[in-house]
Amino acid sequence: MGTSVNYLDHLARDSARFAGALRGAAPAAPVPSCPGWDADDLLWHLAEVQWFWGTIVREGITGEQADGLKPERPAGRDGLLAFYGQASRDLGAILAERAPGSPAWTWSADHTVGFVRRRQAHEALIHRVDAELTAGERTGMDPGLSADGVDEALRVMYGGEVPDWGSFTPAGPQTIRLRATDTGGTWVVTIGRFTGTDPDDQASYDEPCLQVAERDAGEPAAAQITGTAADLDCWLWHRPPLVPVERSGDEDVLGRFDSAIAPGVN
Repeated sequence: MGTSVNYLDHLARDSARFAGALRGAAPAAPVPSCPGWDADDLLWHLAEVQWFWGTIVREGITGEQADGLKPERPAGRDGLLAFYGQASRDLGAILAERAPGSPAWTWSADHTVGFVRRRQAHEALIHRVDAELTAGERTGMDPGLSADGVDEALRVMYGGEVPDWGSFTPAGPQTIRLRATDTGGTWVVTIGRFTGTDPDDQASYDEPCLQVAERDAGEPAAAQITGTAADLDCWLWHRPPLVPVERSGDEDVLGRFDSAIAPGVN
């Protein structure tokens, strides 16, 4: 998915809507979807994220190198807004300048600017939702971008390519289907665990993992979760959907899926 999504346009729009929503919230207003954060914490978070990725792509450096260059958090709302505005403009400009296939450091197996474009469009979208929840003025989400967000959440954030030093072990033969009622998108998911030891840093992994079929062949699934693309996207990111998603089928399979996504994604 994602080939027809204009990530740069969505990044610009949702970044602007994020800032606009937070201007209507008091600096100390709590963020309902991010416990422990206030509005200015949320503003600083997206500001530093956009600065971080803009710096990586522009300078051609790694995440560790970018961390070493990160500036101090500005004091006060005005300073935060100024820093965010510059970081957001810089990110959009450098991502527009570089072709999607251009190389860039990322934490994933996909080391391209295209990965950064997609990831940052969804980062801005989800945090725009957080900002609107904080300000009490929630607005709609683009169905096409939301459907791509479901795909990214399942395939990249909760799943992803298994490296050759690791393995994926299914928890059972059953699958679960997610279906977007407005866009028609479907995702057939196998639940299991990822295990292995990274030979580079000797870190060992034994954690829940999902694998998504390349295409939905239409075979019966043990369970199903349905909702609009936006509601599914929010639910996967542990943000409140406008309308609760509907669940049906094998309760054990649904429970295993819940456990796999329980840690959430940042």
